[in-house]
Amino acid sequence: MDPAGPGATSVPLGIAAAAAKTQVTGSSTTLPAITPPLNGSALIHASKLLLRATSLEIDSHVEQSAIHDTCSEWIEWTDWGILEYFVWISMSAMFAAVCAFLVKRYAPYAAGSGISEIKCVLSGFIIDGFLGFWTLVIKSIGLPLAIASGLSVGKEGPAVHVACCIGNVFSRTIYRTAPSQAKIRELLTASSAAGVAVAFGSPIGGVLFALEEMTSHFPASTMWRTFLCALASTAALSFMNPFRTGKLVMFQVEYSRDWHYFELVFYVLIGIMGGLYGEYVVRYNLQVQLFRRKRLALRGIQEAVFLAVITAAIAYFNQFLRLDMTESLEVLFRQCEGARDSDVLCQSRSQWSIAFSLLIATGVRFMLVILSYGCKVPAGIFIPSMAVGATFGRMVGIFVKALQTAHPNWRLFSSCPAGEPCVTPGTYAVMGAAGALAGVTRITVAVVVIMFELTGALTYILPIMLVVGTSKLVADLHGKGGISDRLIKFNGYPYLEQEDHGDGSNVGALLTQKPSVLYADGLPVRDVEKLLARGAFKGFPVVQNAGNATLLGYAGLNDLRTALKHARSSGGLTPETICTFHPSSPEVFALTTTPLSSATTLVPNSRTTPNYDMFNSLPWFRTSPSLYDEQVSCAEDVEVQEDAWGAQGVGKIDLGAWVDPTPLLVSPNLDLDVVAEMFRKLGPRVILVVDRGLLVGIVTIKDMLKHVATKERQELSSAGRMLPDSMEVSNNEDFGIGAGKLEAKLDAAYLRLAAFAQQLLHKTPWAGQHFSVDQIPLAPVFEHEDRY
Repeated sequence: MDPAGPGATSVPLGIAAAAAKTQVTGSSTTLPAITPPLNGSALIHASKLLLRATSLEIDSHVEQSAIHDTCSEWIEWTDWGILEYFVWISMSAMFAAVCAFLVKRYAPYAAGSGISEIKCVLSGFIIDGFLGFWTLVIKSIGLPLAIASGLSVGKEGPAVHVACCIGNVFSRTIYRTAPSQAKIRELLTASSAAGVAVAFGSPIGGVLFALEEMTSHFPASTMWRTFLCALASTAALSFMNPFRTGKLVMFQVEYSRDWHYFELVFYVLIGIMGGLYGEYVVRYNLQVQLFRRKRLALRGIQEAVFLAVITAAIAYFNQFLRLDMTESLEVLFRQCEGARDSDVLCQSRSQWSIAFSLLIATGVRFMLVILSYGCKVPAGIFIPSMAVGATFGRMVGIFVKALQTAHPNWRLFSSCPAGEPCVTPGTYAVMGAAGALAGVTRITVAVVVIMFELTGALTYILPIMLVVGTSKLVADLHGKGGISDRLIKFNGYPYLEQEDHGDGSNVGALLTQKPSVLYADGLPVRDVEKLLARGAFKGFPVVQNAGNATLLGYAGLNDLRTALKHARSSGGLTPETICTFHPSSPEVFALTTTPLSSATTLVPNSRTTPNYDMFNSLPWFRTSPSLYDEQVSCAEDVEVQEDAWGAQGVGKIDLGAWVDPTPLLVSPNLDLDVVAEMFRKLGPRVILVVDRGLLVGIVTIKDMLKHVATKERQELSSAGRMLPDSMEVSNNEDFGIGAGKLEAKLDAAYLRLAAFAQQLLHKTPWAGQHFSVDQIPLAPVFEHEDRY
């Protein structure tokens, strides 16, 4: 099937595309033939007439002769266009089905881009398996399949995830002992820079991307190691020479002509479009993802196949959608060489038909990106966004060039040299790609450097900066945060953005929940097991006893589970064995043979003699006469296996060696800005709030995020502003991301289709027990490993 057109015939798709585009002599390249005549089907014949009516059909004989002249290996298969059309769709569906199956069966974390999750990991969040070996394998296999399926997804975001998986897997292989969290964050930061450097052939851009987007804590040592990692990855890619052209990426280009000041007006227009594109893609994509979570989370394979079929069926009839997006960028970035240039994009006689085709490609790709990003395949949004911006930018460039050619004597074009090309439409495509990328990610410096390294034109730095700055300004006026930041909020990950969170509040304003605590003087093993089985928290502050809230340390949930497991395997535990948590204990397990009756004289009976006067002064204790009684009563519904205990006779066990005696402490009067900075730079799991040595409460990132969401809503409400569509019916628990109008329409359409399918099944004689639309189960919300 010939990628040059529905009616022509050729070798397989990728080979044919390269054969149709690349000349053996290497002097120049040409765009594949656009729409040769179609035969064999009334449907395809009608499509041909439609294309001819819109002036999209170009003489195919010249193109076919050029192909035979430049490619001696060209092989024609058949002229039956309808067969080629269905083969095209079938191959896309097959690739998408295999990719989605691998992801669903072996590594669910391989789906999506992964950049938002990596940002959370760098801030201290733990997602078990996200950077594991199977995720690396499946994402490496599935990413080429996803790209080959023709979905409007890119490989640049997943390349960052793959690079971080490689760094994590190799670090666990090389290091004899587990590296510290600081070392792991430094390694992942360098790996993310390497992923961007390889994806765009931009080592400096990769370093700046890691600095600007991935992490907020970037010391000089991390900068140096990140630079070395990006340099090594780019050097390896250059040595491999994947395209056999000396280019690091397919759409790398150079320009020989400079820009003119009158073009700045059109560059600003492109920047405005990029900002609007970025905001509305993010907003509507989140609504699609909410619908996907509710209705399609268990149907990832079917959804991927459906999207691939729809994309292939539509893209087949447009040359800029039919091409791979990286190939399309190469074509759109190309510089016209004047009247002797045989490139279809540079022919004046077809410029308006090409402009119309570019407009169609821009609108269709815009919708496909909204629908495709987030499906259960490895998927990025960088290249699709650049493709949308490039088609729009090239269209603007064609318009400006036609205007200058038609009116060369206008004062606006006085700087153009007479008799020479003045406007370069390819540069407008570069500006459009930069603007769309900046709009969807809200990144500025890294985008400018990446585009500079792609073009190698220092003279175009100023226009690129103008476009990127305009795009971010427009996008920020309509919404806050790029796609990765919005997805973090959408998924409920605890992550603090790099901004000021101060509103005059202090830490005491966040202490709204009562912490579960452990008593250093002792608790029965049965009650400790019940607290651990609840799993509501990932750790517990340790205080002296119920009558003395002096903070002694902090014990992690997993550490306590491990300690009790080892103690139980040693034998001698009973449900009534007393666990003490004195941090000064020198031994991990201090098992004693003191009978339980005599041990009670050594451990105070805190349940019968609490100091109510002191505890009633604490905000989290006022609602109950005994916090310990409430903890145990809330945990009574948790079963503890009685036969799991060892022999009788052991009265006390000291787990003090598993208690961290130096947790992070703050005063309740400390400003929230300082606490936010501590979370960002130190990455703690929890911060304990202490007043004169007494435990007052605990603070987590989620507490801060809920506080920030509440403040933002109050400000919008007081200003009389309406919330965006994606925030209208949300609440503080989901951090401001909820349903919208598009999600509601998709949900209604889904229910109508389900009802229609129900009627069909009910009428068929072989149909079994029919189902009710109201009984369609909602897919479970995506769950992740919480670190608290």
